[in-house]
Amino acid sequence: MNSQDFQLFGDIVRKRSGLVLTEEKVYLLESRLVPLARRRGLESLEALAEEVRRTNDERLLNEITEAMTTNETFFFRDTKPFEIFRSVILPQLIQSRAAKKSLRIWTAACSTGQEPYSIAMLLKEEAAKMAGWRVEILATDLSNEVLEKAKAGLYSQFEVQRGLPIQLLMKHFQQVGEMWQIDSSIRAMVKFQPKNLLEDLGGMGQFDVVFCRNVLIYFDQATKGKVLNQVHNILADDGALFLGGAETVLGICDSFKPIEGQRGVYTSAKGGIMAAAS
Repeated sequence: MNSQDFQLFGDIVRKRSGLVLTEEKVYLLESRLVPLARRRGLESLEALAEEVRRTNDERLLNEITEAMTTNETFFFRDTKPFEIFRSVILPQLIQSRAAKKSLRIWTAACSTGQEPYSIAMLLKEEAAKMAGWRVEILATDLSNEVLEKAKAGLYSQFEVQRGLPIQLLMKHFQQVGEMWQIDSSIRAMVKFQPKNLLEDLGGMGQFDVVFCRNVLIYFDQATKGKVLNQVHNILADDGALFLGGAETVLGICDSFKPIEGQRGVYTSAKGGIMAAAS
């Protein structure tokens, strides 16, 4: 691929999603866009680039962006954040929200839905402690294609074997042919909708917990700061923000502070959740 075509695709993806493609990611670009080119009857990425220049077709630009921003995910990814949520964050929120009995959770860049469904299963297991509560889990992604898969809640044997404890598979899934579908009661706990993190987030309302994991690593520093400041504006002062293990707010956004002893979890610098042992 020549440098002009790489620059073209890189600019499209950066402007529309915030994802920064560096030179060493040529392999990723090729692996994601060659199938797209072929579906459109084009023989090469050079031909795809020429099609973009010739038509500037909005649908094609969206397809390129979606192809490049579909990221890997699996149930209970990295395990520890979900344990922190269950044992540290949730008990504090149950106590502090006892009067209104309401909890809102946002999972950003949810891909095919394993993260929000993991949270839903966890909350289902804690149902006895939250009788009468109104719980909303909002899951968003840039890609409409992955959101459709997430809504169906239908996963392959390979997908359910990655991170999902066997007891939860047996309890919350039904086998459909060679696939596994998550129970309708779990699906009903999650609302999926498209959302671009580069857009204004102000109309989403306030959240008690935000999972924005393994997303910021793809952004440049300025975009990271913009997204984090927007998240801070819609997160309750005593809410919790979960980032990926390789991500941090330090040196990027001073609106958050780490929750002591809880790696990858942050709260508002205004006060926030008190430090708690894991």
